[in-house]
Formats: sequence, structure tokens, C-alpha cells
Amino acid sequence: MTNPLTLPSLTQSFRTLGLRPGMGVVVHSSLRSFGHVEGGAPTVVDALMTVLTEQGTLLMPSFNHGEPFDTGGAGVFDPLHTRTTNGAIPDHFWRRPGVRRSLDPTHPVAAWGRHAQDYLAEHYRTLTMGPRSPLGQLHADGGYGLLLGVDYTANTFHHVVEMTLKSPCLGRRNEAYPVQLPDGRRVLGRTWGWRGGRCPFTDPGHYGEIMQQRGLHRQMLIGNAIVTFFKLADCFAVVAELLQHGADAAPPCTRCPIRPRVVEATVTSDWDEPAQQPQPDSVAWTY
Repeated sequence: MTNPLTLPSLTQSFRTLGLRPGMGVVVHSSLRSFGHVEGGAPTVVDALMTVLTEQGTLLMPSFNHGEPFDTGGAGVFDPLHTRTTNGAIPDHFWRRPGVRRSLDPTHPVAAWGRHAQDYLAEHYRTLTMGPRSPLGQLHADGGYGLLLGVDYTANTFHHVVEMTLKSPCLGRRNEAYPVQLPDGRRVLGRTWGWRGGRCPFTDPGHYGEIMQQRGLHRQMLIGNAIVTFFKLADCFAVVAELLQHGADAAPPCTRCPIRPRVVEATVTSDWDEPAQQPQPDSVAWTY
């Protein structure tokens, strides 16, 4: 039986992997993959914050993936109370004092540190995973990705590549769901329309093999977890190459027949493409 992971051992491991004070990092994670962590999810978050310091920026998905809107659900996204379906580490993270959470109704992002407010403030007024989304801004600022015991299938950042390249399989603010604002108002918030089929490149995470072959990530074992650390810019380049040119029997995005799904929440998009913002009459401008 291996010794339990502790705050000092996790902190040292993250530094050995390459994390440094002041970095911007988005983390996807599985607490269970580590084995026994003394103190559980709070210890993992403490270690990340200790290494990055308040001069860095730590992001995690705090998505609900539409769970509140399923049959029997609350019927509304409340950023102050709705749990995330991304696991124990992000569900603890977004509840921490000093951590902010964005207002996208199905795919809110949680953030802490130097750029947290800037990255999250306009998430509800842009594309869910577009260039001005929290992860899109992190990429523009030279940020990193960290996979704790999960593989590239969990790497939400590849959707930023898809939306930046205008992949036709993802809707652009064409689903609407109730959001309970912190001030008590209830509005219809916009989010993306998920694709009606499976992307052969990003959904299976096969591009991770290319990242490995090209030496574009670092990996180490922490406890029982394989941990992967990479530059978002490198990941963007690899995924963009696949989407633009295709591979094996899969065509490039421009020739792919998959389109956004149509569900009860599907609405006409309020996105003004030339202006790169919601249309003037969008409800997004009222809150």
C-alpha cells in the first residue's frame, strides 16, 4: 500500500512537473485516480494554489452539463448553489472563498487568482468556448493545461479550438436556459448547442498521441495518477491541424456533416458574428 499523498508531497510534485508562481493553468481532474489523498479534494486545491500563488490564475470547469434542466432537476442554474458534474476537486474549488464562477448556464467556469475576474466577467456575453471565453483568454495569455489522472478526452480546451475555427457542429449561443442571478433576478442565459454527433478528433482525445509523439507535454506519476502538463498553444496547433486537414478516414471540419443538436431549449442564435458579440436586442445586455 502506497503512502497517502499530502499537501507537501503534492506541492513538490507539481513543482517538479513544471508549475511555477504566476502561471495561468486550467485543471481537469479525477480525485479517485490519485489513490489516498490526505484531506481529499481541499488538499489538491491547496497544493495548486500554493504553487501558482495569487499572482497566477487557476481555472477549473464547474459545468453542470444541463443536469438542472433534466427531468426532476431544479430547472435553473444558480451559480451560488448548483453543483458541478466535473468531480470532487472542481466541486470543492468553486465553493472556496475567493473563487469566482461564470454565468454560462450549462458550462460555467470557476477561477481564482490574478486574472479570475477578467476571464469570467463576460463569459455570458460571448461564445461558450470561443476566443473570448475564459479558456480562450487563458490561451491568448500563454496559459497551460493540467490533466490530473484524466486523459485528453477530458480536456475542455479542445472545444476552444473548434469554436475559434468555427466548426459547424457546435451552435453559437443557440440554446437558452434559466439562470438565477446573485442579485435575485432570473434570466434566460445563452450557451452553445452541443453537436448532434461525435467528433472523430476531439471527443476520443486521440490527439494526445500526437502531443506525446512530438514531445509537447510532460507526464509524471503522482500517487496512482498519470498527470499531464502542456502549453495550450501547443495543444491548439495540434487540434487545429486535425480539424483543418482531417486524418485517416475522417474529413476536415469543412466537409463534416455533423451539425448542432435540436432540443427543447434550442432557439435562434443571438450572436452577431461581424461584431463578435450578442446582437443589440439580446437579453445578455440587461444583466
